[in-house]
Amino acid sequence: MTGSNQDLMGVWTLGDLDAMVAAGWRVEGAPRVVAGPQGPALAFDGVGDSLWLDRNPLIGLEAHTLEVIFRPAATGLPEQRFLHLGEPDGDRLLFETRLNGSGAWYLDTFILSGGIDSTLLNQSCLHPVDRWYHLALVCDGQGQTNYVNACREADHRFAYRPAVTGRTAIGVRLNRVCWFQGAIASIRLTPGALDAGDIAERAAAAGLSACS
Repeated sequence: MTGSNQDLMGVWTLGDLDAMVAAGWRVEGAPRVVAGPQGPALAFDGVGDSLWLDRNPLIGLEAHTLEVIFRPAATGLPEQRFLHLGEPDGDRLLFETRLNGSGAWYLDTFILSGGIDSTLLNQSCLHPVDRWYHLALVCDGQGQTNYVNACREADHRFAYRPAVTGRTAIGVRLNRVCWFQGAIASIRLTPGALDAGDIAERAAAAGLSACS
């Protein structure tokens, strides 16, 4: 872990825009503060609302866990990238959502590391749109595992190389495509790999622990 990213560990409360800006985030568009499951959240319009940070908090982390509390809208694009850390086309990590056109979505988490492509496209795990969810991506240095509401959905083993460069975008891919429509309450970055019990505790604390 690099010392310069120590301040980015922990919870990013998106609904507190003043705190986000004070921490170095740049706001584009006009995202709105709305009610989340446990306080304020930030709503993105799917056109131009986004948050940007000229740093990649994953730099130097051999293992890490990212959690997101979000609510995908029914009217969003079929493919959306709502969290992108790293480079636009080089080593990177993304949280993505896919809408199936029938009122459901499924999670896609993606890592490109040292030329190795790891895609977890959870097409068989459908969830209703317009509800709040707790997501988790655990990278233990030997692969990635993802969860929705504490339910383990997919896993892929590969040799992960810690990030060395990059930036961060919330609400859109770093190259400004695949905009997200919906709301995000928080993003939490933990150095190290949480286990299934840790994930269950975090989801339960958010009131989002039921598999659905």
